[in-house]
Amino acid sequence: MAVLSEFVETFGQQCLRVFGERVHKVAIDAGFTCPNRDGTRGRGGCTFCNNKSFHPQAPAASIADQVRAGMACVSRRTGARKVIAYFQTYTNTYAPLEQLAASYEEALAVPGVVGLSIGTRPDCLSEEIVGLLASYRERGFSVWVELGLQSSFDDTLARVNRGHGFAEYRDAVALVQRYGLPICTHLIVGLPGEDRRHALESLKRVITLGVAGLKIHPLHIVRGSRLARDWRTGGMTALPLSTYVGIVADLIEHTPSHIAFHRLTGTAKAAILLAPSWCLGKWKVLNAITAELARRGTYQGILAEGAHG
Repeated sequence: MAVLSEFVETFGQQCLRVFGERVHKVAIDAGFTCPNRDGTRGRGGCTFCNNKSFHPQAPAASIADQVRAGMACVSRRTGARKVIAYFQTYTNTYAPLEQLAASYEEALAVPGVVGLSIGTRPDCLSEEIVGLLASYRERGFSVWVELGLQSSFDDTLARVNRGHGFAEYRDAVALVQRYGLPICTHLIVGLPGEDRRHALESLKRVITLGVAGLKIHPLHIVRGSRLARDWRTGGMTALPLSTYVGIVADLIEHTPSHIAFHRLTGTAKAAILLAPSWCLGKWKVLNAITAELARRGTYQGILAEGAHG
């Protein structure tokens, strides 16, 4: 039976080569908020947003306790002894520098933590913050900056109330690259008004600017989001699994082989997921993507050479 890593450069396989052993991310909630929720950029957040779908540990727990709990779970599941602390929930550079430093240091102080992955928005980075992140790399830690772009089309970003445009993403990439930190960009497949063409063009633009990692997510319609109202009234429909799998296979083919895929699908808990139902679990989706690549006889990067430089 074919396995995904035969066709795709996965983050897990990349970590295995870099560290010589399994390394996993553990998601934590540091209690930060978002400028698109507190009025700085907007109110209510993105139309698809309900952060309960992120599966972090309970926010009431300390950062260190969340890391330790995540490590215990990973160890039981895979035997991995090292982890990267993934600051996931909301915008994890949106706080005073001293608070950010204290939060990051708390995670790094836990034995077995070999790095940080910081999820943030393109409009929430500064020289001081990126310089702080770069200082951890200088201490020998692995450091990733995860930029939530979702789409490179400004009309789409406005439609989902993102609160920034592609220009802010371009500026953020240039800033992070000056400090030599790797970037993992998040893209959502199935946003309102978008199709395969939009997904491929967003991928092309991201790759052209330079990226070391990618996360591809299907659009979730979850309770508590503004998008849920449109879905309930028939204003939009969720992607069928076959459509998503086909688009993701296209993206993989057009992605240069050195770029690591940190994620190729996403899940949400049954308590909040409205659609599509196939987002309740990841393995059905990952197996379908693997099967589609095997059926096509293709692999990551087969269509990338010469297309994106």
